[in-house]
Amino acid sequence: MSTADRPWLSSYAPGVPADIDVPEESLTDLLESSVARWPSADALDFFGATTTYAQLGEQVARAAEGLRALGVSPRDRVALVLPNCPQHVVAFYAVLRLGAVVVEHNPLYTADELAHQLADHGAQVVIAWDKTVETIRSVKERTAVRTIVAVDLAAALPLKQRLMLRLPVAKARQAREAMSGPAGDAVRWSAIAGSRPLDPSSPRPAAGDTAVLQYTGGTTGVPKGAVLTHRNLRANAAQGRAWVPGLADGGEVVYGVLPLFHAYGLTLCLTFAMSIGAVLVLFPRFDADQVLDAMVRRPATFLPGVPPIYTALASGAPSRGVDLRSIRFALSGAMPLPTDVVDHWESVTGGLLVEGYGMTETSPITVGNPIAPSRRPGTVGVPFPSTQIRIVEPSDPSVDVEDGEPGELLVRGPQVMSGYWQRPDDTAQVLLDGGWMRTGDVVVMDDDGFITVVDRIKELIITGGFNVYPSEVEAALRRVPGVADAAAVGLPDGSGGERVVAAVVAETGVRLDPEEVRASVRAHLTGYKVPRQVFVMDALPTSMIGKVLHRQVRQHLLDHPDRRIAE
Repeated sequence: MSTADRPWLSSYAPGVPADIDVPEESLTDLLESSVARWPSADALDFFGATTTYAQLGEQVARAAEGLRALGVSPRDRVALVLPNCPQHVVAFYAVLRLGAVVVEHNPLYTADELAHQLADHGAQVVIAWDKTVETIRSVKERTAVRTIVAVDLAAALPLKQRLMLRLPVAKARQAREAMSGPAGDAVRWSAIAGSRPLDPSSPRPAAGDTAVLQYTGGTTGVPKGAVLTHRNLRANAAQGRAWVPGLADGGEVVYGVLPLFHAYGLTLCLTFAMSIGAVLVLFPRFDADQVLDAMVRRPATFLPGVPPIYTALASGAPSRGVDLRSIRFALSGAMPLPTDVVDHWESVTGGLLVEGYGMTETSPITVGNPIAPSRRPGTVGVPFPSTQIRIVEPSDPSVDVEDGEPGELLVRGPQVMSGYWQRPDDTAQVLLDGGWMRTGDVVVMDDDGFITVVDRIKELIITGGFNVYPSEVEAALRRVPGVADAAAVGLPDGSGGERVVAAVVAETGVRLDPEEVRASVRAHLTGYKVPRQVFVMDALPTSMIGKVLHRQVRQHLLDHPDRRIAE
């Protein structure tokens, strides 16, 4: 593609290339390169307990041998059901070193959610947080699982904190119960980690081998495993590195507040951070106080997150006297980034907060705002290096829309998955000839290449023959005084179409009147876009990273058709 076909290149930050040389190496090679370059530098920090790159490399080699002894072979799937912790990082790279495939799972999943995914990919070995062992054991008969390896998070804490957990007091007991659980007869991670190192001459994965199955689609249907190769994930890490030329290799501190089991956290923390020799500071879950405590001990320089994280930290830091000015770069994704959040964050930190866009199927990042004055809050930015885009008619992706018109975003690049695990029909629906990936997102691109996401195609509401984008309705609802959050969905209107309805959450201490909310949004929306009904809810269902689950909102409203206040 010529430069003339990529108008966004003029908005790139100085030093960002139009294309990258896609590394023809595995993620195993990525880690080993960092171990060789920065052996004595800290790789991991877990509440002050540190692991150097040399120690990490040694731990990966030992865990790989322990897993090999359990029978893990190349191309086997190994399930990880872990929060953020050092053992998660070691297990991830140990599985990959054997040429096996990592399958990430949310440790907060219910038994049924885990059973579906475990049965789908057929992993025989599961490495799990000990608090989830009983849940996994309860579904073993529905899956191919034969061995569960139990991980005690507390074992990775500094010695002082481990000793404090043993104190015979209520606070220590509560902390211990929150972090650890009974493992029963499961294999202990300590036994795997205590093995001798793997023979360095043992077979190694290639760039084109499958590295990760990452499940997606849970908000719109049955979850499917996106097949991501070592090359896919290595390329996206390299694209991320190229996007931020101001980074100092071997000198950055990246905060792992995003879950590593999510595509966003996996790439930004497990691969990108390791590729630049950063210190990865791990948090089992986002807790603003814990993050601010860590800022005093080991200040972050790069913070990937989501809007609520930036709001919580920027609001909490001044009252605690915590300085956030070490954070030069912050990247937000997974949900819209309000401009007032950007302004607040940048006024507190002096650093840049930019929005990006991606999806699990693209490893995940394809579009980002430049880390430069040319950034444009309110948009998701411009295509990454080596990433091509088209904007097409959703009903016929062979037809490009007119410039400036909304259409479905197609992407092509080295980060695009090879397909869905054992689902050829689903793969054929999204991977088109020529390597183009259908995103399912409606976007508009302006003259210089900046992209604005309008909405999800599957969340589009069609009422009276008109298209209504939920995001537009939600933006109007959030302008209503007293509305803290909102979701717009379509419900059947009895004539084969849909009517627009909304669920709103009130700010603390505010009592919302549904008809007054409707009256308020009429000033900002065309008549057919105004919600026919408004339901007041205590909270909206969200994903693990805070994205509103519209399908669940819709189902809740269908289940409570006559209620204005839903518990």
